[in-house]
Amino acid sequence: MATARSCILPLILILSCAPAMAQLAPETTQQVDTIVNKVLADTGEASLSIAIVKDGKLAYAQAYGAARLEPRVAARPDMRYKIGSNSKQFLAVAALKLAEEGKLSLDDKVARFFPQLTQAREITLRQLLSHTAGYSDYYAIDYISPALASDTTPDAIIAKWGKQPLDFAPGQRWEYSNTNYVIAGRMLEKASGQTVDALIRSRITDKLGMRSAIDLNTSAWGDGEVTGYGRYALGPLRPAQAEGRNWVFATGQLAMTASDLARWDIALMNGTLLKPASRAALVTEARLLNGQGTGYALGLQVDRTPDGRERWQHSGGMSGFISQNAMYPADGMALVVLSNGPGPATAAAKAQLEKLLLELPKPAAAPSAQDAAADASLARVRTLFAQLQAGRPDRSLMTAGLNAYFTDAVVADFAASLAPLGDVAEIQPGSTEARGGMVYRGYRALAAGRKLRISTYFTKDGLLDQYLVFAR
Repeated sequence: MATARSCILPLILILSCAPAMAQLAPETTQQVDTIVNKVLADTGEASLSIAIVKDGKLAYAQAYGAARLEPRVAARPDMRYKIGSNSKQFLAVAALKLAEEGKLSLDDKVARFFPQLTQAREITLRQLLSHTAGYSDYYAIDYISPALASDTTPDAIIAKWGKQPLDFAPGQRWEYSNTNYVIAGRMLEKASGQTVDALIRSRITDKLGMRSAIDLNTSAWGDGEVTGYGRYALGPLRPAQAEGRNWVFATGQLAMTASDLARWDIALMNGTLLKPASRAALVTEARLLNGQGTGYALGLQVDRTPDGRERWQHSGGMSGFISQNAMYPADGMALVVLSNGPGPATAAAKAQLEKLLLELPKPAAAPSAQDAAADASLARVRTLFAQLQAGRPDRSLMTAGLNAYFTDAVVADFAASLAPLGDVAEIQPGSTEARGGMVYRGYRALAAGRKLRISTYFTKDGLLDQYLVFAR
C-alpha cells in the first residue's frame, strides 16, 4: 500500500483569506503529519484535508493524498470537500438568526407553515433541530439506492415522509432524522422569504468570509472538484455516485475547505455570530419530556472528552465523502477532518489528533448487551458474509433497495476482496441505534488477522436494508 504524501504548497499563499494564524510547535506539526499519513496508509483512502484551531486562531491546515486518483491530482488545502451533516449546525444557526430578527421562534409549531403534516400542531422547530420530533428518517442508509440517484424536491420529501405515522411521540425519544431538517429548512424559507442557500450565505458564510462554501443543490460539482470515492467491501476505490439534486436539502448540502469550516468553528466559539442567549440555545443539550438528556443540542452533539472538557461536535457523510468537526470551547481549539473516501479515516484521524493535542487518556470500552433479536441479527450477518465471500448472496434476506445495490459488479468486488480471508474467526456486536423505522447494528469482525467493520440496517421484519464491510 502506497504511503500518502503531504501537500507542501506554501500555506500562506493558499490561505491568503484565512483567519489569523496561530502556530503549532514544529514537533507537534511533525506528529500531526505522521498520524494523518499513517491513517491514510492503513485505511487505503484517497485523501484527508485537516485544519486545527489553537487559541481561537487557525494554527495548521494541510491536505494529504489524492484529490483524484486517475489521473492523479494531489489534494491541496484550498480544495473543498462535501461536509454532509456538518451542514446541520449552519441551518440551526440560521434559525437562531431569524429568531433574533423576530421572524420566527424555536417554539413555532410545524403547523404554522405545514399544517398538513403528521401531528404538526404538536411538533416545534426546536424539536426538529434537536431530533426529538418523531418524523422517520428518509435517508438512513449509507449507499445510493435508485431513488436517491434521481432528482427530487424538498416538498416531495416532506409530502412522503412528513405525512407518515411518527416513529415516536414528540419529545419522548431522540432519534436522528434528516426528515426533520428538510421540514425545518422549508420553515426557514417560508419565514425569511429566502432560499436556504441565500439565507446561509447572507447570515453566515458571506459575513465570515467563507469564500469556498457552496450549496450543492444550487452549485454544480464540476470536473475540477475533489472526486468522492467508495468501495465495495475491501475492494478498490471507485468513483462514488452522487445523490440526486435536493436529497440533501438543508441536511447535508454544503461543501467547503477545511480552513473555512475552521473559520466557522472560531466564530461559534468566539460568539461572534449569535447573541449570548442564542448561542446558549445552540449548544444546550436537549432533554426529553421525562428530563433525560439526549447528548444533542441544535445541529451539534454536545458532550465531554474523557478528561471532562466541553466538546461540541458532529460528523457528516455524503456519497464519497465523510467529515468530522469538533470544537473544544474552553481551550479555543477545534479539529476539522475531511475525506473523499468511504471508510474510517476521518474518525481515526480525529480521535488520534484529539488525543495528541489534548493529551487525552484512552476511553474504556463500553460493554455490549445481547438479546434474542441481536442474536438473530448476528446469525444473519454471519450467513451473508459467507455468501458474499462465495459471490452468491441470498437475496431473500434483503430489501429491494439492498438488492439493487448488490449488482453483479458489486458482488464481484465483495467476493474478490473477502474470499481470500477464509473463515471469519469472530464477529462481535457493537453499536446499535433506532433510525428511519429500522435498527442500525454495527459489528466488529476478525478474519485472517484483518480487523473489519460491518455496518447494517435491519427492517422491522428482519430484512437487511444495508450491509457494508470496511477495514478498521
